[in-house]
Amino acid sequence: MDISFTTAQISEIVKPISTRGSTTLPVRGIASLGEAQAGDLTFLGNPKYKPEVAATAASVVLLPADYDGEPKPDQLFIIVNNPSVAIAQLCARVEQLLWPKPAPGIHPSAIIEPGACVAASASIGPLCVIESGAVIGERSHIEAQCFVGRNARIGDDCWIKAGARIASECELRNRVRLQSNVVVGSDGFGYELVAGRHEKVPQVGNVVIHDDVEIGAGATIDRARFSRTEIGEGTKIDNLVQIAHNVIIGKHCLVCAQTGVSGSTVLEDYVVLAGQVGLGGHIRVGKGAVLTAQAGAAGDVPAGAKLKGTPGTPYMLEQRINILRQRLPELFQRVSDLEKQFKKSASA
Repeated sequence: MDISFTTAQISEIVKPISTRGSTTLPVRGIASLGEAQAGDLTFLGNPKYKPEVAATAASVVLLPADYDGEPKPDQLFIIVNNPSVAIAQLCARVEQLLWPKPAPGIHPSAIIEPGACVAASASIGPLCVIESGAVIGERSHIEAQCFVGRNARIGDDCWIKAGARIASECELRNRVRLQSNVVVGSDGFGYELVAGRHEKVPQVGNVVIHDDVEIGAGATIDRARFSRTEIGEGTKIDNLVQIAHNVIIGKHCLVCAQTGVSGSTVLEDYVVLAGQVGLGGHIRVGKGAVLTAQAGAAGDVPAGAKLKGTPGTPYMLEQRINILRQRLPELFQRVSDLEKQFKKSASA
């Protein structure tokens, strides 16, 4: 990582509440508390790592307001409201330095079909294909080998990373970020059994992705059978997620890796689906509901619910069941002993 920040520059970025100590070293790297060396910056984002702060060799440490320890010589503690947010702000600046967007323009190897409209401030990378009727908005950056289909629309300030595919008629609003190999607008999985054969049901809807959505590498968002599949403002979707046709996802949801959402399911705002969650089709997950890792739901989930397991069970009940499950061998042994005692008493 080829970076260099002075402590003054870091303070300008993270806007500290206060500082303790000082260091003369510039920050040239970012590392965890346990791995950081002199010249590195680290942070305390999870309270479980609090004991590691006193031992860290980092030159600069981002800490929450309730941390009361003192720095070592040539070490600076920067006190902020939320260290995780502060490190994200700093990493955003690092990202700009490491991977700056190229100057506006179209690479000579890109294919821009007649009738496509590419803003003068946008950049189109090598070997991209932009089909007729597609629109690329202001300052949007399309990296190498991306495909934008006929009449697709990409708004302003989007970042489409290498190898992503945006199929015909699909729409990305503003500041959408797609990681590599995302597919937006693949056909929904729709078939009808006719005379012993699975006949394909045409998928003639589209996908609409609202402002400030990010979609992780390898995720797939199917186009609707009709109407639209929709991803709400501010929602973040992790790697290798499958969103089926006609799914509607609300605002500011989190959908973690390897989750699958079946067709025509609705997620209201602020829903969290942890890793490998599975949702059946045609159900509604209420606002603010949380399904923990590997949970499954085949029916509606109430707003604010926290579910665990498959089928999804209220979190604390599932925790109790898991504890009792571990005691099953003991319970069976007790039942067996009681049966022996009963038989012995009956025969006496």
